Amino acid sequence: MTKTPNPLRDPRDKRLPRVAGPCVLVLFGVTGDLSRKKLLPAIYDLANRGLLPPGFSLVGFARRDWDHQDFRQIAYESVKEHARTPFREDVWTHLSEGMHFVPGEFSDPGAFDALAMAVKELDESRGTGGNYAFYLSIPPKFFPQVVEQLQRSGLADAADEAPERRDGDGGSRPWRRVVVEKPFGHDLQSAKELNDTVHRVFPEESIFRIDHYLGKETVQNILALRFANTMFEPIWNRSYVDHVQITMAEDIGIGGRAGYYDGIGAARDVIQNHLLQLLALTAMEEPTSFSAEAVREEKAKILSSVRVPGPLDLCTARGQYAAGWQGGVKVNGYLEEDGIPRDSRTETYAAVKLQIDSRRWAGVPFYLRTGKRLSRRVTEVALVFQQAPHQPFSQTDTEELGSNALVMRVQPDEGITVRFGSKVPGTSMEIRDVNMDFAYGESFTESSPEAYERLLIDVLIGDPPLFPRQEEVELSWKILDPIEEHWAERGELDQYKSGGYGPDSADELMARDGRAWRRL
Repeated sequence: MTKTPNPLRDPRDKRLPRVAGPCVLVLFGVTGDLSRKKLLPAIYDLANRGLLPPGFSLVGFARRDWDHQDFRQIAYESVKEHARTPFREDVWTHLSEGMHFVPGEFSDPGAFDALAMAVKELDESRGTGGNYAFYLSIPPKFFPQVVEQLQRSGLADAADEAPERRDGDGGSRPWRRVVVEKPFGHDLQSAKELNDTVHRVFPEESIFRIDHYLGKETVQNILALRFANTMFEPIWNRSYVDHVQITMAEDIGIGGRAGYYDGIGAARDVIQNHLLQLLALTAMEEPTSFSAEAVREEKAKILSSVRVPGPLDLCTARGQYAAGWQGGVKVNGYLEEDGIPRDSRTETYAAVKLQIDSRRWAGVPFYLRTGKRLSRRVTEVALVFQQAPHQPFSQTDTEELGSNALVMRVQPDEGITVRFGSKVPGTSMEIRDVNMDFAYGESFTESSPEAYERLLIDVLIGDPPLFPRQEEVELSWKILDPIEEHWAERGELDQYKSGGYGPDSADELMARDGRAWRRL
């Protein structure tokens, strides 16, 4: 019996080398924060780890009057400041030789003709084989212009390329791929329109929708924890789990993202993608294999089974951070941030209670919350278990005993915590909660790659299991749209102090069910 290779295996595993084949990565929006702080450093780190081919080439496209050397200098500064791996001059020299820049507007056909000429020259000079990946690190409103220009200029069509040149996938035909950054629309209708726009030019198998959370080692470890260990699966269900809490808390405000954030809000920015993906990975059934199709199929089944309980007033909460103290520093409220209208109704905190209509999870609430300017930064998934049906102890013996919990920490202290009751040393029978911790940094000598390293190499190789497909995107919007519509009609928005734990309405949401949020 042939075992199906696990595409979630670490790419550094020598038994499964995952080195990209010859290719060009065209980066639109190369002057933005994402490119400078994440993408360019991740590309260098991949090169430093030996995962890019010798002829790999990077082409930046932006509305700047730069030449190739200007682009290389910007990339150099980004790598020196943000790269995860040590800087090596020989690696940088080789990588930078393949860096080129094409100036232009998204609406300018001449600029895209120049881009087409540039990548064809790279095919000849660096042997990139006609394989191109287009990374759209740009606002979604520009997607139609860019993909139409890619089609008009022939860049999106591999049919005319030499058929005998082999790419890194082992195929005989050059490939074209497009990478789309979230948000994937702002509601179900816009998500469908965005998908139609991209699909007019690229087939589904060539579209990679980036959710960088899915590239994090600890998110992938949810699947490893569940399906590589027999000790957890028997209790991973409604018979033992009381409820699940999924949290993404940030201790920062919106920073310079006012233009993007206002009108989007916490729910669209985080719950629709990151937290619902975490819910799907936590609740899904075991896939038949770790192929992209099998994993995506199980995630889609769960998302299609999610039900928003009603009435919505009782199962949702939203708030907006007010002025306060953060780390001993006085900070502004959301309405005082630069670029934010003083009458903005955009939430910076959102919480929602969801139910999953399945045999495994019937009656188990999933509580999702996210917020800015909270007491600390943490992302975690916590399974809180039911109390033991009978405890042969007196009430005073267990007055400090809570519920057992299994907590998967995504950031910043990546690892797993198990909380359980243990006897306090002494002559009396006193039981308290204790924690048993697993930390990535202490258990493995190698450091975890950044999420964008994993996702970029998957794009270049053509390995899609960590990328949500359109069905998942639409199912997520079907969950969130009724909540957003309700909030738009109701209009209420609670204020909460910066540096705290969120609005009172979020605590009330849990208190109505006799539960409480885990302390941040």
